[in-house]
Amino acid sequence: MLGAVAATMATAATGCEKKTAPHDSFKVALLTPGPVSDHSWNGGAYDGLLRIRDSLGASISNIQTKTPAEFEENFRQYGAQGYDLVFGHGFEFQDAALRVGPEFPKTIYIATSGDHAAGNVAGMVFAFEDPSYLAGIVAGSMTRSGIVGTIGGTELPPVKSSFVAFEKGVHAARPDVKVLSSFIGNWDDAAAGKEQALAQIAQGADLIFQNADAAGLGIFQAAREKKGVWVFGSNSNQNSVAPDVVIGSVVIDLPHAFLTVAREVKEKRFTPRVIELGTASDVVTYVPNPAFDSIVPPAVRARVDSARAQLRAGTLVVATPAPAPR
Repeated sequence: MLGAVAATMATAATGCEKKTAPHDSFKVALLTPGPVSDHSWNGGAYDGLLRIRDSLGASISNIQTKTPAEFEENFRQYGAQGYDLVFGHGFEFQDAALRVGPEFPKTIYIATSGDHAAGNVAGMVFAFEDPSYLAGIVAGSMTRSGIVGTIGGTELPPVKSSFVAFEKGVHAARPDVKVLSSFIGNWDDAAAGKEQALAQIAQGADLIFQNADAAGLGIFQAAREKKGVWVFGSNSNQNSVAPDVVIGSVVIDLPHAFLTVAREVKEKRFTPRVIELGTASDVVTYVPNPAFDSIVPPAVRARVDSARAQLRAGTLVVATPAPAPR
């Protein structure tokens, strides 16, 4: 896997990695808004692309987009090349997919975190709020200062809604906890992520829930430098990325989600729709870091397990339902 990522990143400076494919092969492409080396949102998607290649024998291609203008350009390029399935990895790709989709009706376009579907364009909504709520329970239970924080890359709706869910979990555990919130303004600047984290730590935050992709690596570094501060990983399981400071991770199993959709497309049984994946699907989950088992009290772990069971049973609802397709 590391070798595959390295090979991809070696071509990332030019903005893309291309792989030629026989005309009759199953072809799948992925557009990411950031580098697949982030151990988070983009890395998980690339793992999903590799899973599709290995499980379904697909020919694959990945492009890291730099600007919104490239969304349509690359969607159109893949459609013209006869790709069967193209993922635009992020809410920000949705409008471009809806504009380009009608031009290439034989290509299925998926916008992850997208909440609309039309024609051959579908959205894939992850109930990221569910595990974010569980992380909030941990944060509210474990804070010593009574102050916790959230730091995001940019103010995309799915990120904001996960932070709202986290805050609900915090206050379910301890109503008087103060929750700080800030956004970096991008997903790649680790130095800026570190700066935001240090600012929140200076205000007393001792646990931080970050959803910042590559910029989140700077948040881990800030926590290492300021002893007694813990951070939640996001999107991928980041427990091993910074095992000394990551108390747990809010995870989306992107490889499982991507493979499920790709198999439907390959078998010609995919129906464009808003695909909703919550706790019951096992695609989203909260994964505690085993290195913190001796620190997180059994009562806190039991409360998280109880809330997880309620989410699975549908007796606790945190996520906001997706709007109807337009």
